[in-house]
Amino acid sequence: MTNALILIPARMASTRLPNKPLAEINGLPMICQVVDRAREADIGEPIVATDSTEILKAVEQHGAKAVMTREDHESGSDRIWEAVEKIDPDAQAKFVINVQGDLPAIDPKLIRQSILPLEDDDVDIATLAAKIIQEDEITNPNVVKAIGTPVGAKRLRALYFTRATAPHGEGPLYHHIGLYAYKRSALQKFVSLPPGTLEQREKLEQLRALENGMRIDIELVNTIPHGVDTQADLDKARRLLEKRR
Repeated sequence: MTNALILIPARMASTRLPNKPLAEINGLPMICQVVDRAREADIGEPIVATDSTEILKAVEQHGAKAVMTREDHESGSDRIWEAVEKIDPDAQAKFVINVQGDLPAIDPKLIRQSILPLEDDDVDIATLAAKIIQEDEITNPNVVKAIGTPVGAKRLRALYFTRATAPHGEGPLYHHIGLYAYKRSALQKFVSLPPGTLEQREKLEQLRALENGMRIDIELVNTIPHGVDTQADLDKARRLLEKRR
């Protein structure tokens, strides 16, 4: 599947790891490592959406594209929609993939897999999840659980996302991976909707789509990408990428 844009939102707002997007990982700012993983996915052009001139400069010096967006966006999806309108005003791109800017060691295969459910005309948004293996993740509210009904061997139609331990009973639980692929028209609709009741209660933006009847399908994958939020996470990312190199 082609005709996609890969948007990477990046801000300097992290409090636990100041200037996180520019943190050095094996000779490159972290945001440039994410750009490289997106390039390796080879399904669309990666473009960084930022409100920071420092990030913009770092990305452009790396030979990649970046676009300035407003500072007052409440979510990454709002930021990437502004970027899409600026980059592609004639709506040439049919699909938009939102890759978080703090996943420098993400397997490019996951980015390719994220878009697969959009081959179904009935699907608006696609995302990823992996079976929970570590026991401590089951009750950890920071690990979002994806709940869905099977529509294929490796695919679920999303029914709910929650920070609680769910669903009840025997069977696997799934760790939601916050990487999204949208049909362009679905992203446009999504950002026009007001925050939903469940979205605000769970602090999970994707519930807005479900509350408004949009269909999200989940591609099941085998690995969870390592995110960077703390110095310890950054140190681990450096080790992972050094090993990969």
